[in-house]
Amino acid sequence: MTELSRRRVLLGTAALGGLLARGTGAAGAAPRRAAYPFTLGVASGDPRPGDVLLWTRLAPDPLALDGRGGMPDAAVEVEWQVAADERFARVVREGTARAVPRLAHSVHVEARGLEPGRAYFYRFRAQGHLSPTGRTRTAPAPATSAGQSFAFASCQCWYEGFYTAYRHLTAEDLDFVVHLGDYLYEYGVGPTAGVRGLRLDSSFQREARTLTDYRNRHALIRLDPDLQAAHRAFPWVLTWDDHEVENNWAGDVAQVDADGFPDGDVAAFRARKAAAFQAYWEHLPLRLPQKPNGARARLYRRLSFGRLLRLHVLDTRSYRDDQVCGDGTKPGCDAERAAPGRTMLGAGQERWLLDGAAAPGATWNVLANQTLIAQVDHDPDPGVLSVGLDMWDGYTAARDRLLRGLAERRVAGPVVLTGDIHRSVVADLKTDFGDPGAPVVATEFAGTSISSGGDGASNDAIGEAILAPGVNPHLKWHNAQRGYTVCRLTGGEFLAEYRTVPRVTAPGAPVGTAARFAVAPDRPGAHPA
Repeated sequence: MTELSRRRVLLGTAALGGLLARGTGAAGAAPRRAAYPFTLGVASGDPRPGDVLLWTRLAPDPLALDGRGGMPDAAVEVEWQVAADERFARVVREGTARAVPRLAHSVHVEARGLEPGRAYFYRFRAQGHLSPTGRTRTAPAPATSAGQSFAFASCQCWYEGFYTAYRHLTAEDLDFVVHLGDYLYEYGVGPTAGVRGLRLDSSFQREARTLTDYRNRHALIRLDPDLQAAHRAFPWVLTWDDHEVENNWAGDVAQVDADGFPDGDVAAFRARKAAAFQAYWEHLPLRLPQKPNGARARLYRRLSFGRLLRLHVLDTRSYRDDQVCGDGTKPGCDAERAAPGRTMLGAGQERWLLDGAAAPGATWNVLANQTLIAQVDHDPDPGVLSVGLDMWDGYTAARDRLLRGLAERRVAGPVVLTGDIHRSVVADLKTDFGDPGAPVVATEFAGTSISSGGDGASNDAIGEAILAPGVNPHLKWHNAQRGYTVCRLTGGEFLAEYRTVPRVTAPGAPVGTAARFAVAPDRPGAHPA
């Protein structure tokens, strides 16, 4: 992206922050058709060699209490354009789409007939207004081996921190961005919206449960100018974790201790999931196959970037078994964790993943994963194994099948990207974590949060415990600051650069590189670079 383009991306959304200071519209208020409808910005996603998904949502009053964004109960025609230049002197594709009330007037356009491996600019027009301009990029042609650069991020609790990391991410030289989950947090934002220092309607103080609740939480987050800038700068590839619905949900099993649903009321939880899934799809650049059908959605999918990279996007929430032993981090439960039939991915997704990863034609097979795969003992006592039961440590039979499958099928360049834990970890993945001599079969790069958890530190008590001598010898590095990770891939190296910011509870923090690790495609295991 040119420096001029970067400035336009940042400055073009800065004024939108003022919308947060306005009061929310009253339910049923008459829409103002002349009002600017592109308050939530634009985005692109899931790039392929010949096409990319373009997104926007019309919402002149984005926090209207009825969840309709200030739009009428009628369809609206939206024009879209894709150009080879940012002045739109060379428009290469254009058309119209219908924004309909039942999908919150969101627009999902598959812009086809594009050239592979090149940058494009796009925009929308509706109700007499022109949207901001976004920049996107198609995936390289299947036969090419061009290098790729991308960043991955997760966990962006809006009221716990400013999105300063996204401001810095926008200035990176990237082909795309991967988001690993917790794009939304379902909890109430608090009387002052946490560090944001705003007073919002009481509907934002309660936990989201209805479609209107989830729509307005997404809209609130999407008003952030730094998040909008990052979406405008690159195409995104997204998957969810738990907080897009509720904390630690598992399949059709709710978190029964705090969510207000009776234990075992599957129908009630499915209704909540259906609302959360729909709002998620309405607000993000996802293709039609990812559109939910009630409480069901196929979010796992595969994207290829030439012969260099095959990206396997996972969904580790929708098909998993319930957590054992009451969830949490604790010792014991060895038999329950290791029950042979337990699954994290479900049989279908597990088979899809291993079959796809084993196919020839890619130097790197990268898993976009949510919770930590590596075994992590939180107790420095060598005689006690205390692990997180929501992570793959709580599903050891499923982990064994995955890691053995990668090894037995000789999967090329296996690398796992992980979010969720609000800290950064580099780990060797082994078929037997209890055997120091067991071979390393893959590398895991776990990235920290964008803002969740507030200000972090380079180390903390958890870091000291898990890196204690002899406790987790397969862990190479740890950091508890906020930020994102930049990955640069060639045919000979996967380089991960951990970017961190010193604070998120106040805006304006600088960014630095806390560590750099590299992996060779034919030799699993990370080393400092």
